[in-house]
Amino acid sequence: MNRYRLILPVLALSLLAAHWLRLGNFGLAASLAGLAGLLFTRQAWLRPVAVAALLWGGYVWAEAVVDIVSIRLVLDQPWLRLAGIMSGVILLDGLAMASLLGERSEGWFDRDREWAWPRAAMFSLTIACLAFARNKVGFPILLADRYLPGWGWSEIFLLGFYAQWVGSHMRTPLGHRRFRPRIWGLFSALFFLQLALGLLGMDRMLMTGTLHLPVPAMIAAGPVFRGGGFFMLVLFGVTLVLVGPAWCSHLCYIGAWDDALSRLKARPVAVRASRRLSLWGRGTTLLLTVGAAWGLRVLGLPGVSAVLFGAAFGLVGVGVMLYFSRKRGMMVHCAEFCPIGLVGNILGRVSPWRIRIGADCIQCGACVPRCRYGALDGERLALGRPALSCTLCGDCVSACSDNQIGYAFPGLSKRTARTAFIVLAVSLHAVFLGVARI
Repeated sequence: MNRYRLILPVLALSLLAAHWLRLGNFGLAASLAGLAGLLFTRQAWLRPVAVAALLWGGYVWAEAVVDIVSIRLVLDQPWLRLAGIMSGVILLDGLAMASLLGERSEGWFDRDREWAWPRAAMFSLTIACLAFARNKVGFPILLADRYLPGWGWSEIFLLGFYAQWVGSHMRTPLGHRRFRPRIWGLFSALFFLQLALGLLGMDRMLMTGTLHLPVPAMIAAGPVFRGGGFFMLVLFGVTLVLVGPAWCSHLCYIGAWDDALSRLKARPVAVRASRRLSLWGRGTTLLLTVGAAWGLRVLGLPGVSAVLFGAAFGLVGVGVMLYFSRKRGMMVHCAEFCPIGLVGNILGRVSPWRIRIGADCIQCGACVPRCRYGALDGERLALGRPALSCTLCGDCVSACSDNQIGYAFPGLSKRTARTAFIVLAVSLHAVFLGVARI
């Protein structure tokens, strides 16, 4: 297949873009035009994405035909010629799909075929989730819609493109270990930058204009004090179902700080007491925060009291990071102090994702210093599974030269399970990058 065979797909996507441009949806029109241009890059992941876009386009054209013909019938106006023209557009859409599905098309899209479907899945999942959020939330949830009305779809498209790009760098365990802290830190930086700009007067940077403390413990304590406001709790719960406790190692806006500080010391020291603190330490802070929130509500104290308590708790957590995490080379705040981390570890068990250690593990211990959550030691290696504090970060997987550590999901091979996990985790990261604001 040469580039001239792209004429039909490019023309079909361009017509679809023109349709949305006529309706005033500039962002969607620009996204479809951008997709048409990307076909010339020969990236294999674009092929299934373009087919899906054209399949959706066929539905759009069919719906438009029905609507227009119905209106003309009501107005007693001629409609046969219009129906014929629109049928030709639908036929063009179908021919474009057929050309992309042909064997010659596969020869054109020859770049990175091995990772094509995972990249296409990350792009598509990100776009589907953001489009759903944009349509269901009663206010503009995307920054593009707030500052450039009508361009929200351009932000969705760019985040989808970003997701597949990130995923392409995380395809290997080593790439995952190197790239995860970077994108995690990027998310945290953008999260707090938007908060800072909102506090400085750029109100549209804030989610609703009602401020909430950016302290993870408030995800559980906030609804207890308010008796409502379950958005973050529901979002957290959905994440646990999809990727288990990986919220703590991929998506938490505070956890990235603890990760960065722990990396100032190269090799974390395994301390047996840390496993007890993982349960009892975080259990104590969970009871303290939820109990204090309930007590403040029962006493009828004003919200400022809850804010001060939450801020003090958050500052103590930052102190734990600055002193203990930096000194010990492990994520003490996340593994031994953060109450929402314990909730994630326990309730994350509803998700079938696991890290498992093979029976042929020689217990060389190379993976132990990789785990900054204190979930691995000689005893856990012998048991074949990490401790409760495991957040599926995947750092240990890259350390095993014998391929004995990996992601596990019922019915999937180790390799397929890891690929599927990366698809979900990266897609959620990109979605959070677009909608997670205070």
